[in-house]
Amino acid sequence: MTFGRWSACAKIVLTNVLIAVPSAVFGWGDEGNQIVGAVAIHYLTPVAKQGVVAILSADTDPLTWHTIVTETIWADRYRDSDRNTTKVRYNQTRQWHFVDIELTTPDINAACFGNPPLPPGTPASAGPANDCVVDKIEQFIVELKSPATSPEERLLALKFLLHFVGDMHQPFHASYDHDAGGNQKNVTATGLATGNLHHYWDTVFVERLGTDLFVVADELTAKVTKAQASQWSKGMPTDWAKESFEAAKAHAYNLPAPSAQGRY
Repeated sequence: MTFGRWSACAKIVLTNVLIAVPSAVFGWGDEGNQIVGAVAIHYLTPVAKQGVVAILSADTDPLTWHTIVTETIWADRYRDSDRNTTKVRYNQTRQWHFVDIELTTPDINAACFGNPPLPPGTPASAGPANDCVVDKIEQFIVELKSPATSPEERLLALKFLLHFVGDMHQPFHASYDHDAGGNQKNVTATGLATGNLHHYWDTVFVERLGTDLFVVADELTAKVTKAQASQWSKGMPTDWAKESFEAAKAHAYNLPAPSAQGRY
């Protein structure tokens, strides 16, 4: 399975989520990322699935269980594992989860810090902290394809990719309105408490799709035609980021005027 196809799986979740509740915007936290993984399993060929499972079987990191679905949240767990202490992992990887493309003056190269190259001999997992999700996806794909990649780095590359491809399809991870990815915009919706826009997208509404992520994944894939799956699997990481950016402009940031209290 190529990560173009994994991108299609993330698009399946995004598209159906937008259709499900057209009056609101939402995306995914842990549950959404795992649904992306469950959808991806549906499209894995037997050979590809065997290869992915074989790589993950060597994982001994206790941050997550070592299945395709549970490993989709490993990168978040890794980033946050020293967030309140040394911040080494946090500072090294936190900017890899998004690409801050300005809404009014979009420049994906600037959002990727000028696309810094990996220093010679440096694995992608040890690359510059100032880098974006687009570059990291491309770097980790190269490592997975290369027979020269060490088993340890191949495992890290796979685990980061399982998460980052889903992350990039969360529109607030591919757009920037000087609001910390929607975290500084307070919003409300009928029957729900006021919260920040990013949290709504990550968690609140995605839970309405259902409580069993595998059932949700089956329901989503049942709605997708072969033609759609094929079309959505095309393109490169830059193309996927631009699609998420356009979704942010059209849907995620399509908000009413704020109230006197600054709520949307």
